[in-house]
Parts: sequence; structure tokens; C-alpha cells
Amino acid sequence: MYAAHVSAPESSGRASPPTDRVVRILDYLAGRPTERFGVSDLARRVGLSKPTCLGIVTSLADAGYLVRDAADKTYRLGPSLITLGHKAQESMRVSPAAREELRRLSARFGVTAALSGVIDDRITLLDLVAPAGTRPGVEVGQSYPFAPPVGLMFVLWDEEAERNWLAKEPTIPLRTHSDRLNRVIDRCRDDGYLVERLTPGGRRLYSLMAGMSSTLPDELRALLGELVSDIGERVYLRDENGSATRKRHDISVISAPVYDHYQRQVMVASMHIGKALTDNEIVERARALVKTADAVSSQLGGVKPQR
Repeated sequence: MYAAHVSAPESSGRASPPTDRVVRILDYLAGRPTERFGVSDLARRVGLSKPTCLGIVTSLADAGYLVRDAADKTYRLGPSLITLGHKAQESMRVSPAAREELRRLSARFGVTAALSGVIDDRITLLDLVAPAGTRPGVEVGQSYPFAPPVGLMFVLWDEEAERNWLAKEPTIPLRTHSDRLNRVIDRCRDDGYLVERLTPGGRRLYSLMAGMSSTLPDELRALLGELVSDIGERVYLRDENGSATRKRHDISVISAPVYDHYQRQVMVASMHIGKALTDNEIVERARALVKTADAVSSQLGGVKPQR
């Protein structure tokens, strides 16, 4: 499963006439999704001989891409195309429209905006838009091991994924405060976003782990253990700051979930801050990020779960 920009395909100059015939039939039926056609009628409409057309529609029906009505011997689009369409939709997650959403967010707040997802059990940066003249320090395609404490933002809004993630062997020794973590999970699910503080350890964590395998050397594990020792310790929760709304907090990143049509979290939209913000500034940016994530979800045909 890989998300990438989609552009118009270039012709290789090596067309396959048999494949072209299959495509011709599927394209014709796709343009008439409520209609059914017999072999003779379909063959005439797409310009094929009846034996050739019969062979193609028989194979497509056997694979579930077409459905044959036994009573009148007609064909229409089949259920396997639904699955195929959903897979194609998932493979094109990072579209030009999604990138435009990132660009607007980046321009509004002067920050780096990104989309990332879990691919082959690694967190992978799928797209990124940075302000002009800045160097974000990460690159599209860069990946990190998906195991505690890294990856909380990818499981916060999915209870089953959360349990599976917590069951993984941590990349570093952890001291998990379950009450604190449960409070973090509940609040982030209610708010719809996650805010992580900028700490000296956090500044170095991702650069140290970038490109690493899931099994880290003991020496590096010990070093990382000094940097991050609790899954939820870097999470900012507004209600822990009392009424001091003008107090500034060093913020690293704000994240919000992107959903697919099954209401599953499939990506994370993030805003990389890297400076101190007041409570009100944090909320303003977080709400704008949630709108961006919701827009990307809509582009995917995604549905946001109701809490």
C-alpha cells in the first residue's frame, strides 16, 4: 500500500490489442452502469466479433468484474469492481487536491504541513509543503519504526489499532503512566487533534530514528530511552494549564486524523510548529488543521466517525 502523486500516464508505445479490447468493454459498460447487454449487442457496440466478446465477458464474469444474468443472458458491472475501485482510491491518497489543502494551511500559518501514513509497519512521510525558503529537515519517503513511543497519532482515533500498537515491542524502554495515557487518549478523541510539546529530547528523536530498522542497537535504545520515556509525556493538554491562556508553550507538532470510507484512520495530517504558542494560538491552528484533515477525508470519500 503506497500513496503517491498521480499524473497522466505516458504511452510506452507498446500497446496490447487484447488488453485494449478488455478495456473497451469495461469502459463502455462503466458509461452505462444501469444498463445490461447481451453478447451480440455488446460486441456490435464496441466493434468486436461475437466470439471475441464472448470470451472476454466470460472471463470477466468469472472474476466477478461482470455479472451475468442467467435468465436473459445479459451482462452488467460486477462487485469485484467495487473492491478494485476502493483499492485504487486508497492508492491515490495523496492527490493534487490534498497537496493544495496542505499548501493553504502552510501559507496561512507559515508552517510545514504534511501527510503521513503507516506503510509496511513503518510511519512514512507521504507529502509535505514547507514555506518558501525553509528547510523542513525531513523528506517525502522518510520513514520511522511504528512502535511505542513513536506513532501515537496513528492510533488515537482507532481503539483496535491502539491495542495492537501498545502490544508491540517498544523501540525504547518505556515507563507508561496508564492513567495519564488514558486521559490523553480521551481528550484527543474529543478534541479531534493531538498536540505534542517541543522538548530537547523530542527535537532529536525523529532525526535519530529516521531510516532505522524496527530493531535498534542497544546503545541507541538506551540513548532514546533518556529522550522519551513515557508515551504520553510530550502531549499538551489545555486543561492542565489552568486559566493562564497567555502562557506560552513550546509546541513541536499538531496532528489530526484522515479517514477512509470505512471510517478507519488511514493517514495523519500534521502541522510542524517548532516554537512557543499561547493556548488560543494552539487551538486556532489545531482547528484549522482538523478542517484540512476533514477536507482530505472528503476527497477520499472518507467518513468521519461521530463521537
